[in-house]
Amino acid sequence: MREKITVVKVGGAVVEDEAKLARLLCGFCDIEGRKVLVHGGGRRATQVAAQLGIESKMVNGRRITDEQMLGVVTMVYGGLVNKNIVARLQACGVNALGLTGADMDVIRSHKRPVKDIDYGFVGDVERVDGDKLRMLVESGVTPVMAPLTHDGKGTMLNTNADTIAGETAKALAAHYDVTLIFCFEKKGVLADPDNDNSVIAEITRPDFGRYVADGTVAGGMIPKLENAFGAIDAGVERVIITLADAIDGKHGTVIR
Repeated sequence: MREKITVVKVGGAVVEDEAKLARLLCGFCDIEGRKVLVHGGGRRATQVAAQLGIESKMVNGRRITDEQMLGVVTMVYGGLVNKNIVARLQACGVNALGLTGADMDVIRSHKRPVKDIDYGFVGDVERVDGDKLRMLVESGVTPVMAPLTHDGKGTMLNTNADTIAGETAKALAAHYDVTLIFCFEKKGVLADPDNDNSVIAEITRPDFGRYVADGTVAGGMIPKLENAFGAIDAGVERVIITLADAIDGKHGTVIR
């Protein structure tokens, strides 16, 4: 039986809310065994950019990252947000190490090609070095990964945190039994969007097809679940969609 590891992704809405962040980190500290935390921080980047007189431009929820904004997200994601989380985890006994994709060359990306929209310095992941992450984990380190990668040519790239979490989980699946947990504003995937307690306990691929066909799953939840099944297809054992304060693996929707 392979050793277990848990990869938790937490978004900026939690990172920037002190009470929610405290509960998330408490839950993360309580996770037994090996673990990795991937975080966002977009709202904080928008706030810092505004303080510096830099306009934030978004298209379909995605940040346009020009040279000035690249400097902001590198400072905020790789510095302010990442190191705050690392310090908080160290305080509760977790030997955390903050990483961007450039550190140890753990995540290499290429700049997103310009099609209809030029997103600027935004990276699409090419590879995650699971062997190097395994080396850290096996030495007792808990990686805390910021949503930044690099192109191998000296340029940092702003990269979607969900993507980093998914690709990291896939890379670690070569070595571990991986559980990937996405923190979400709801308790899980809901059978009734107006009833927060109507959590669907488990979804398989055939279930997914039926739920899309009958409208139970719609809108932005469709790509979330497609990404979850992509991770399953790549060897991740299970994906859980749940609240940030319920990451013990016993709550939310399990994707298998």
